[in-house]
Amino acid sequence: MTVMKTLMGAAATLALGAAAAVAEPAIIFDLGGKFDKSFNEAAFNGATRWAQETGGTFKELEMQSEAQREQALRRLAESGANPVVMTGFAFGDVLNTVAPDFPDTKFAIIDMVVEQPNVKSVVFNEHEGSYLVGMMAALASKTGTVGFIGGMDIPLIRKFGCGYAQGVKAVNPDATVILNMTGTTPAAWNDPVKGAELAKGQKAQGADVIYAAAGGTGVGVLQAAADEGILSIGVDSNQNYLHPGKVLTSMLKRVDNAVYEAFKEGEALAPGINVMGLANDGVGYAMDEHNAALVTPEMQATVDEAAAKIKSGELAVHDYMSDNTCPAATF
Repeated sequence: MTVMKTLMGAAATLALGAAAAVAEPAIIFDLGGKFDKSFNEAAFNGATRWAQETGGTFKELEMQSEAQREQALRRLAESGANPVVMTGFAFGDVLNTVAPDFPDTKFAIIDMVVEQPNVKSVVFNEHEGSYLVGMMAALASKTGTVGFIGGMDIPLIRKFGCGYAQGVKAVNPDATVILNMTGTTPAAWNDPVKGAELAKGQKAQGADVIYAAAGGTGVGVLQAAADEGILSIGVDSNQNYLHPGKVLTSMLKRVDNAVYEAFKEGEALAPGINVMGLANDGVGYAMDEHNAALVTPEMQATVDEAAAKIKSGELAVHDYMSDNTCPAATF
């Protein structure tokens, strides 16, 4: 009996040791915070879904300034978190520096390619989803003028705007597309007041549908559009609910799926580049009870036909980041 108890105790100790050996995943949110109702919140939702389905827990960190990037990443890696997921292109240089120092830790970065043996890079075909909502904007517009408000003026956000302009022009070649960026620093992601000002300025120029790809700044764009009696288009997360009957649709960027899959892979996270586009449901547009009255069956059929052609390769949407040009509009 004593021997049996000893063996059972040893087995329990081994089981506890095995459990302890399973590392917690972690996520670092970019500036704007996890409740920005857009990009970061989509990432948070993916992490939360993983936790709810598995019963697992995860570490999380919200940065307060640019200066915290490397410190935050190193802190989580040193804590034993694995994998460590970060949201946003701005982590690229820091991750290139930090990843080699933690060869046994797996990292995943969204919106940037980092070529390290322990890094998974997840990028999206945002131009494809933006093309679809651009078509929707042109189909809904009564003035023939629509707008785009980006966050920080970087090639990635121009990629959104250029895809949008192409979709608009596919429906109405004579349409006017007004393209504005909020700023040239990371503060551009979290300035709803500036977003609202830009939206009002675009309305004054005739825009009656405005697409915001600006993180937390976009919340101000959507609010101003609703107040001014024009339509808006959300981004990343489904933002239709923010102003029911006022948000035409939202361009879905499935950051939630990217984070969920990274957490699910855990320490077995496969390095390399993962491209998420229309063909693998990485991007799309949102339909629900909040915008159903704004989108006619004919509008939806037109957009869905284009989506099918993009998925099959019959229709190619120009990617601004491939050559830094936009054939459909001027920034």
